[in-house]
Amino acid sequence: MKQKNLVLTFVLAIAVLPLFASNPSDKALSTKAVELVFPELPYAYNALEPTIDAKTMEIHYSKHHKAYYNNFLAAIKETPAANLDLKSIFAEISKQPIAVRNNGGGYYNHNLFWENMTAAKTAPSASLKAAIEKDFGSFDKFKEEFSGAAKKQFGSGWAWLVLGKDGKLFVSSTPNQDNPLMDVVEKKGTPLLALDVWEHAYYLKYQNLRADYVDNFWNIVNWDVVSKRFENK
Repeated sequence: MKQKNLVLTFVLAIAVLPLFASNPSDKALSTKAVELVFPELPYAYNALEPTIDAKTMEIHYSKHHKAYYNNFLAAIKETPAANLDLKSIFAEISKQPIAVRNNGGGYYNHNLFWENMTAAKTAPSASLKAAIEKDFGSFDKFKEEFSGAAKKQFGSGWAWLVLGKDGKLFVSSTPNQDNPLMDVVEKKGTPLLALDVWEHAYYLKYQNLRADYVDNFWNIVNWDVVSKRFENK
């Protein structure tokens, strides 16, 4: 009986493995725009407390993110790019209407953001940690640079850890819902870690104290996800 149960467990594990082969953000990049889906939040609204309160998470996900998704689909279906995958759209986003740029970015950026947070305590993989130390001098210097980019971003926007096309890591920030995959940014690459610094991401709890929100963000970074993004690129 034990052997049968082990066999059954193995078979079930193999059967569901494809479901976890990639994150929603990865799938979105290779999916036609008109076939994109709104992802499930990978944890409860209160899972990241006290860093992010449940009410902020609920409004951010169910109102703001959902609106970006709905508005992007409405905007893109009116363009010839409707049947292109998201990565291709971002690569020539300068040719798209501003509604596609803003809402497409908002949809994808939030997918990344939810994925790279967790209540569990995690740490960068050995390979990611080594790359960070090589390209920034130390892990603390990387955190300082990333936090600085998030705190100094004027108005709404995002802070990013990015893997450049030259294989080197760098930190950047973007306004509004732009991201490092878009042709409108100065320095492009693959985003590994994202931090939303729009006021709707933190204002209910932190009010005007964005710096406190940024500092507390390090308590909930999902380094397992960030490490996999780095190692899979």
